[in-house]
Amino acid sequence: MEPAILSATPLISTERLTLRWLTLADAPFIFDLLTNPSWLQYIGDKGFKGVEDARNYIETGPIAMYQRCGHGLYLVERKTDGAPLGLCGLIKRDGLDDVDIGYGFMPQYWAQGYALESSLAVLDYGYQTLHLPRIVAITSDDNPASMRLLEKLGLRHTANVRLAAIDEDMLLYTPADGICI
Repeated sequence: MEPAILSATPLISTERLTLRWLTLADAPFIFDLLTNPSWLQYIGDKGFKGVEDARNYIETGPIAMYQRCGHGLYLVERKTDGAPLGLCGLIKRDGLDDVDIGYGFMPQYWAQGYALESSLAVLDYGYQTLHLPRIVAITSDDNPASMRLLEKLGLRHTANVRLAAIDEDMLLYTPADGICI
């Protein structure tokens, strides 16, 4: 799919949220999200110096993954006012056999159920629409909120992995008892 075809049209819809492809117009929000101290602590520093770095990230990261895999990270927006809350989506990382679910939200939207609601919708989309055989997750061992969310999603810590792109041990979560949604 060509980047010009990507639009702000909702891809996934829940009771309170819409999830859609990222576009270059989302760069200011992505800059704010990926330079937020919580993102830097739990997910990592992309070295952004300005909004242009966020545009490059969107183009070479999510948009390139949409083209290569048909999925990627989606922008999560609140239906009532269109506010961008964070990201949630399906990522194919080098070093992992399976696609994994990833998410990150601005701190002011934590503890409101948005991460759970969007993650459940993304898992359903991955299994029911994309027909993925299994979806896993990774998180750092110092992120208890993420661990709790992954367990609510029916995933369990089964191993530790080290991915070259992250260069730190990560906790690998897989579907409990091999069960997929």
